[in-house]
Parts: sequence; C-alpha cells; structure tokens
Amino acid sequence: MRTRHTGAATLAALTALTLAACGGGGEVGGGGEETGGAEGGGDSIKIGIKFDQPGLGYQDAGEYTGFDVDVATYVAGELGFEPDQIEWVEAPSANRETMLQTGQVDMIFATYSITDERKEQVAFAGPYFVAGQDLLVAEDNTDITGPEALEGKNLCSVTGSTSAQRIKDEYAEGVQLVERPGYAECVTALTAGQVDAVTTDDIILAGLAAQPANAGKVKVVGAPFSEENYGVGLPQDNDRCEDINAAITKMIEDESWDEFVTSNTEGTGYEPNADLNPPTPDACA
Repeated sequence: MRTRHTGAATLAALTALTLAACGGGGEVGGGGEETGGAEGGGDSIKIGIKFDQPGLGYQDAGEYTGFDVDVATYVAGELGFEPDQIEWVEAPSANRETMLQTGQVDMIFATYSITDERKEQVAFAGPYFVAGQDLLVAEDNTDITGPEALEGKNLCSVTGSTSAQRIKDEYAEGVQLVERPGYAECVTALTAGQVDAVTTDDIILAGLAAQPANAGKVKVVGAPFSEENYGVGLPQDNDRCEDINAAITKMIEDESWDEFVTSNTEGTGYEPNADLNPPTPDACA
C-alpha cells in the first residue's frame, strides 16, 4: 500500500526519525535528496535508467517510457514516492557501479544483469525479469531459427558488445560480425538488407521491433540461448532490498508485470521465456 505523508509536521517528524536511524549523517540509500527510507515521503528519489533503449528505458522530449521505467515507477510507488517525485538519471552501462557508489542515484533499473562480479561492488534486489540472448531478423525470414543458422551470415551488434562474439565462438564460427554504434543502427542495417540478424537480449530486441518505424518489418526469433537476470542495482549499504522485493512480488501477483511487458512489446509477437518468467526475487543478502 502506498503511503503519503502530508503536512510540514509529519514530514519533519519523519525526516528526524530517518536521520536518527542513520546516525544523523543524512545519507539514506547511498545519496540523493530523498529522506523517507522505505516509507518514502521525501523530496525525491533518483532512479537510473537507460535513455536510449526503446521499450525499456527511453527518453524523448522529456518523456520517459519503457518496461524498466514502468517497473521502476511501480516500485517507487510502493516505497511511497509519487511519479513526480522521481528524478530520472541516465545510467550508461559502464557507469552504473560508480553511480551507485557515489550516490548519484538511489537505485538503478537499466537491464542490469545480476552477476557475482558486480555483487562485489553493489547490491541487488530482484530479479524482476529474466532475459535471454536472442536474434532479430526480417519479418519474412524463415531460415534463421537460432544461432547455429548464422553460419556464413552477417550478424550485427553494437561496438564493444560480447554477444555477437559469443555466437561466433560457440555456435557459428563462420558468421561475419558487423558492428554499429547502437542497436538502432543495427536495425536500420537489418531492414536495409545489409545484415541478416541482430543480437542482444530478447526484450531489448522486442523493444526495438515495437518501434513504429520497424513495425511489420522485423521479428524476434524467440529461441533465447542465455539467461540474464535483471536486478535493481542498489548501494551495498542500502536498507531497501526487502521492500523492493516485496514490491516486485506484488507487481507480479496483481498482474501489473504482465501489463508492462505487453504494453512495451505489443505487435512484435514477443513472449517472455515462460520457464523463467515471471521471476521470483532472490533473498536479500
């Protein structure tokens, strides 16, 4: 249930209690301006997302859309923050750990896979989604049904990504790798016939396919061959993990999770891996 705190006296009391619980240092959840702990009620909460992933985290003319945005808004609501109390912050992949460690954000929802290596630097709640590496192909392509079918084909991924190289190393040694600066450029190359497929996580591909410019032109193959657990990135000294996991569980139980997936991938034919989704959040460390 969402909790609102109104009135200066209530807000002042809540702030005082929170500061006392933190030893008076005023550093709640790794930084940011909010002061309400798990109950919210502070000025704002800073949430890191991607700004350039259609269908997941996308910023356009001051509007923020996508599955990660919807999930983050829901979770923040359960923590007591209204949508207008959320400050969205761009969280590029390479900067996510630093942003959490230095208090630039309070939490991150940005296709952030939970790994043991990352757990040495930050904490995670969730997962709230389990993605898998997949392929995006032309709508009328019936030949490419999985990574093994890419032998001799042209495969696009973004510069610096390891996903395309993984296919070359493990599935199709003769695949020709093509790099582009972003996935949007890869999709442009695909629709122009310059490449045969694009690879990254399946829900990222579905978000790209759902864009109006790509509608009816491309499709997700639907044969994921990896497992990526998307978690909520948190500072290691946070006290929110259990509350976030409770919010994720509620989101799944009241079917909001299904609505968020559907609304952000509509028209692409994409279905999350039913053996892995919806996920069950892990116990907090």
